[in-house]
Amino acid sequence: MVAGVVATVASVASIVSYPALLAIGLPPLTANVTNTVALAFTGAGATVGSRPELAGQSRPVRRLALLTACGGATGGAILLVTPARTFEAVAPFLIAFASVLILFRPKPGDMSAGRGQTRDRLLSLGVFAVSIYTGYFGAAGGVLMLAVLMAKLDQALVRVNAVKNVIGGVANAVAAVAFALFGPVRWTAAIPLAAGFLIGGWAGPWLVRRIPAGALRVIVGVLGLLVAARLAVSAYL
Repeated sequence: MVAGVVATVASVASIVSYPALLAIGLPPLTANVTNTVALAFTGAGATVGSRPELAGQSRPVRRLALLTACGGATGGAILLVTPARTFEAVAPFLIAFASVLILFRPKPGDMSAGRGQTRDRLLSLGVFAVSIYTGYFGAAGGVLMLAVLMAKLDQALVRVNAVKNVIGGVANAVAAVAFALFGPVRWTAAIPLAAGFLIGGWAGPWLVRRIPAGALRVIVGVLGLLVAARLAVSAYL
């Protein structure tokens, strides 16, 4: 449940759930796929809990959800056929960069001009790339997605965060289907974790509404840097 709340508030659920799965004895690959399967339920809970923030956003959410569904499927397929070492090595740098972007958010540019259209395509590509990462490895993928969406959507942080929760849940759900069919999911851990994610994901948006946008951005950015440091230690030491 704590990881579900953290997922919707600070985009770093895996800082709680992934180490917990390792602590009870699951091998890294099994912990990764089990965590991804359970994370799909965070998106479901957050979608229900974020209905006020999602009002009027159905069109961009559908378009972005299609991108993340394709990316999540691609990332899940890559994980099932290749070792995770490559993304594990680059993940700390990606997450650290995204955390810095969140802490020092650039002002959104003009999306209506030709230059803005090119920028919009690049940011859409960024959403697709992050969803591949989410389907493949997933740890702090929400931080990366939030950083891209903050540059793409000129909206209040709480509304951008709601979109992130929905489309991130789509990426996880698509990858989860592949892992459930072909991956080494530990169901005795996935089922209770999924229940906690569902409850925490539903409760998280209520908490997000009560945190000032500046404070929320600092929380996400700082926790993202901590995750990057933790993953760097695991990957290189």
